[in-house]
Amino acid sequence: MDGRDGEERVVRIASWERRLGAWLIDIILVGVLVDFIVGVTGPLTPVVPWLPPGPAFRWGFSDGALVLFAYWTVLEGTRGRSIGKMALSLRVTDRRGEEIDIPKAAIESFGKAFLLPLDCLIGWIAMPGSGQRLFNRLSDTIVIVDDPSPPEGVRYVKP
Repeated sequence: MDGRDGEERVVRIASWERRLGAWLIDIILVGVLVDFIVGVTGPLTPVVPWLPPGPAFRWGFSDGALVLFAYWTVLEGTRGRSIGKMALSLRVTDRRGEEIDIPKAAIESFGKAFLLPLDCLIGWIAMPGSGQRLFNRLSDTIVIVDDPSPPEGVRYVKP
């Protein structure tokens, strides 16, 4: 059901295990890319003038975290999914199952890129059973399973 004409819309919230798998795929892909770029050009963070010097502040603002934040914000804000989510048939939507925009994706991605352990822990404790991290709640987003069923009137068969 798609929610039109008063019908109830069914949205399947993704499991934590499936979301972890998508996150791992993204971390590996982006990590390889960042390692290659840093190997060729040197560290990326010195070009960010608003970042004060010192290792204590840079804990969450490493080259990889900054690139992951941008990667998730752009892909999830424009397509609703990162490469890891594409691989595991997941999508980031608003709570009604509709597409999100760049600002919502940026809020949702901030927690995932810079504060993931705290983001998840608060979500699990404060919102048990909701399938949301803290920054999902703040951005009014959820991660859902993309419906892989064929369009109406189509049946797929294997040879």
